[in-house]
Parts: sequence; C-alpha cells; structure tokens
Amino acid sequence: MSKVDGKVCAITGAGSGIGRALAVLLAGRGARLAISDVSAAGLEETSALAEAAGSPDVLTTTLDVSDRDGFFAWADEVVAHFGQVHQIYNNAGVAFSRPVLESTWEDYERVLRINLQGVIHGTQAFLPHVIASGDGHVVNVSSLNGIMAQPEMSHYCASKFAVRGFTECLRMEMQAAKHPVGVLSVHPGGIKTNISSAALQHARDSGSEITAEHEARDRLYREKLLKMDPADAARSIVGAVEGDRVRVMVGNDAKAMDALVRLIPAAYGRVLNAATKRMLKS
Repeated sequence: MSKVDGKVCAITGAGSGIGRALAVLLAGRGARLAISDVSAAGLEETSALAEAAGSPDVLTTTLDVSDRDGFFAWADEVVAHFGQVHQIYNNAGVAFSRPVLESTWEDYERVLRINLQGVIHGTQAFLPHVIASGDGHVVNVSSLNGIMAQPEMSHYCASKFAVRGFTECLRMEMQAAKHPVGVLSVHPGGIKTNISSAALQHARDSGSEITAEHEARDRLYREKLLKMDPADAARSIVGAVEGDRVRVMVGNDAKAMDALVRLIPAAYGRVLNAATKRMLKS
C-alpha cells in the first residue's frame, strides 16, 4: 500500500505546472484531492485530468495563497468535505527578476507574500489536521534557488531560501514532539513551466521597461534551462514522500548545482555568472 493511496491530499498552485502534475499523479495512485489555484480555468482543467486519472473525489477552490484568512477557510472547507487531511503540498509560487538597485519594496512584497507567506499560511492552516490524521506529510516546494543564489533574483532567492529554513525548522519541531508527520523540502531545478514567461509578463504589465537582455534571458530559460517534464518532477516528489525523505533535489541540474555549491561555496557565483554570460551570447 503506497503512502498516498486513499489519502486526502491538498495542493496549492494546482492549475498548471508541477501542481497539476502532482494532482494527476496522486489521482492515479488513489488519492482524494483538494486542489487550489488563483486560476479557476486552470483548476477546472486539472480537475478533469485528475478525475480521468482515477481520483474518486476532487474538490476545487479558487485561492490566493497570500490571503491568510482565505487559506484557513479553505482548510476548513477541505476538512468539512473529506473529514480529514493527510498531506498538504505547498506548491504555489511566482518568480521575478530585477537588480536590487532597481527593485522596489512592492517587488519584494509580492514575491515574499506568495512564495513565503503562502507556505507559512498553508502549513499553519493544515498542520493540526495533518497531525490529527495520524499519518501525515507537509511538502513545501522551495527551489534550486533555495540552495543557490542568482543575480537579479534576490526576491525569488530570498523567498525560497526562507522556505527551506522554515521547512527544516518545522521538521525538527515535528521530530522533537514525535508527531506522526513527515516534512519534505523540495528543490526543483529547471522544470518546463510558465514561471519565467509569467514573471516577464508581470514586469511588462506593471510598466517596467523590458530590454533585449530581459527577452534573451527569458528565451534562455524557456529553450535551454526549463527542460524537465512536470510529470517527472511530480514522480520525484511523490517518491520522496513515499520514501520518507527530508529533502529532494528534483532534476540532474538541481543535483549538479547543489554539489557545486557544496564544493566551492565562495566561488560558485563567479562560475554561474560566467556560464550565464556565455549562454546568453550563444
């Protein structure tokens, strides 16, 4: 019997990308699903895919994860519908790229509100129910950028490093209290999602100047760096849940960069800058 068969699993950011892939995979393994996203249309598509994959029950809720009251209301809705919750996958997130000197507080606030506060909201809202299930899991999606910094991504890196730290603190607390809850920190590398293009579009919509370098960087991510199928990422994540692992690096690029940071912590930034410059020129 797998650790997801028959379990009630809640997933944020399930309207696309890794969140959708998680929903479909968990559905195929017999889980009952509560899925949320800011996009109602994306949720509807994911729900249909999950039902086709075999989920006996899919509850959909439109949710902005930065809305704390809304998140707690969703947790109450899920418990009222299913009677319990075993697993919460805090997956929703956004990216943003701009140098520190050119960034506004609003830039940081938006990314931190979604990427970090969304994870905290989800953990606090669902944790009592996950503990009460007697066989629970909290899965928080950080990033390769929760291990490795990148220039012009201080907003995203700050949020994802913080998610990693928050998750590791939570794991220690669950272990010390002997609660029946596994806690997994997820660090995906380049996954084939719309996160890069969405970040560029948000900058454009907010009135920021989009330069040729910004366009080139987006193409670099879409064409060369964001290559892993979200379904493969989902298999890695769920495999880590079933294996009671505490951290999973998703993708060979994430594993390689994790090793590089450990090997040359003071110099990896120069290596990364040089490699990025070469790729942009090519």
